[in-house]
Amino acid sequence: MSDHHAHEHDPECAVAHGDAPYDPGDRRELVAVYATPVAHHLLTWGRELGFRTVLVEPEPGQLTDGFRAATDAIVTRSGDVEVGASTDVVVTDHDRDDLGPVMAPLVTARPRWIGIMGSPRHAPPHVPALEAEGVAADLIATVHRPIGLDIGSKAPAEIALSTLAGLLADRNGRDGGFPRPREQAPAPAASGT
Repeated sequence: MSDHHAHEHDPECAVAHGDAPYDPGDRRELVAVYATPVAHHLLTWGRELGFRTVLVEPEPGQLTDGFRAATDAIVTRSGDVEVGASTDVVVTDHDRDDLGPVMAPLVTARPRWIGIMGSPRHAPPHVPALEAEGVAADLIATVHRPIGLDIGSKAPAEIALSTLAGLLADRNGRDGGFPRPREQAPAPAASGT
């Protein structure tokens, strides 16, 4: 443990300084759908954040060694993903022809959170795609769009960062964004003189 900290031992500080392991306390699973640059960042960083990572890619030709290294599991059929109450699903391409058949099993499995990339300025393509698969309107309404915290993300890494930050904030019951300043504890009184 480092001596350079001028405060009492705090387990959260020890984790933040890398002096103690981090245990998120819950089983976390992150499912990225489609092998895209955003998915690669999600999987790589998600694993570092304590998620078990899964990539769904129906087209094996899209897979690279980078994706194989970044994820704990790769499946070609979304119905093969074991979705539970701790599963977060991020669909990283809204232009794929197989959007409905790929998303339907994931939506109907009722993950903890599911979202699809896309600008709110455009019509959401997942709605008609899921309706065509017979998915009920109340389940379609559980799909978040757009995804991530509103930080003005444009590049793949920015989108992945804002998405993971949003997922962590949601898991921790927070809104995301900068915290409000809290009252600081008074400094200890100087001794002597």
